[in-house]
Amino acid sequence: MDVDGNKRVFQRLGAPSSAPNDSSKQKVCYHWRAGKCSRYPCPYLHRELPAPTSNGGGPKRFAEDSGSQFSRRGPNKFTGGSNTWGRVHGGNNTVRKAEKVCNFWVQGHCNFGDRCRYLHSWSVGDSFSLLSQLEGHQKVVTGIAFPSGSDKLYTGGKDESVRMWDCQSGQCILVVNLGAEVGCMISEGPWIFVGLPNLVKAWNTQTSAELSLNGPVGQVYAMVVGHSLLFAGTQDGSILAWKYNEITNNFEPAASLTGHSVAVVSLVVGANRVYSGSMDNTIRVWNLETLQCIQVLSDHTSVVMSVLCWDQFLLSCSLDKTIKVWAATESGNLEVTYTHNEEHGILFLCGMHDLAGRPVLLCACNDNSVRVYDLPSFSERGKIFAKQEVRAIQAGPGGIFFTGDGTGQVKVWKWAESSGQQ
Repeated sequence: MDVDGNKRVFQRLGAPSSAPNDSSKQKVCYHWRAGKCSRYPCPYLHRELPAPTSNGGGPKRFAEDSGSQFSRRGPNKFTGGSNTWGRVHGGNNTVRKAEKVCNFWVQGHCNFGDRCRYLHSWSVGDSFSLLSQLEGHQKVVTGIAFPSGSDKLYTGGKDESVRMWDCQSGQCILVVNLGAEVGCMISEGPWIFVGLPNLVKAWNTQTSAELSLNGPVGQVYAMVVGHSLLFAGTQDGSILAWKYNEITNNFEPAASLTGHSVAVVSLVVGANRVYSGSMDNTIRVWNLETLQCIQVLSDHTSVVMSVLCWDQFLLSCSLDKTIKVWAATESGNLEVTYTHNEEHGILFLCGMHDLAGRPVLLCACNDNSVRVYDLPSFSERGKIFAKQEVRAIQAGPGGIFFTGDGTGQVKVWKWAESSGQQ
């Protein structure tokens, strides 16, 4: 299932030097764009006009600050060093943002081959490569889980199924039909948690125990584990918490956190806090011990799709096309200290480390791409493409990571040994 890692972009040459020197040379040939210009010499350009340059101001900086390490989901630690955001390091790793995958190549019949001016690859950049593609889900993949110490991968989607994959063969070895769309999926220790409408399913991968956690109203869109509690964000805006009882071998209701006016779509735990992102455009900060809301962050202007903790910072992304970096002030409240702008709305954030231990941020955007950035510089390491939006990303062991898209396809990627800046 290995896929060729070569990633080259080919562009046709411009019009011959003998072409008339008039205003037509500043127009792109309509027939060339359609791939069927037969005129030679052609008086029009056989290349795209360069994009206008921008002289916008540089990114903001702020001084280094000390703080506790934040964790992402479950046991995964996502920590870093330097705190100077947006500082572009030297090197030639920046990837152009104009690349586009050839639609004919995707369909399996591009006649231009190496002469095609569009990408014949699912990624650009030399920091990672595609290992395999897992086919099976019929609709968008909404959750990917890789339990610690397991050699099985679990995926769930809106096709109402959970699939278990053998990591050695890449084959699907079990399909569980749930009869309802999977809204999210996480793993913690031996447990797999699956968010469904009005329900959370829990499976123990070691004992094969199966539990049903009742209480949610509507679809469960987000889950996280912290302080020995399982939190679930629901469609009605509440966050439910359960605590595992070892005596009864069951999860018992512990609390209900209310405050969001509509669905909670993202949760993360860090620095003795729970952070919840919602369709009401806000992030709520909850004390992990008292479970009381201690701050409401309202700087985003659209749905807060994902929240992530890194080092002493909170990162959040939104359909408003921004990633915001939050840091605590002397009073303890969080304030935006850096804003990274994208061309499209952002659906999901995932933090991990490359093989050299450098922190990397993967940002799934609603233009069917995933941007890969170094932290804290936000210098671009590469880009991943998909047929439809990527809605799930999960780190694995040994430099492996996974992406799941709207077609139901799960791709397996691996970081390169010498990826990144030296």
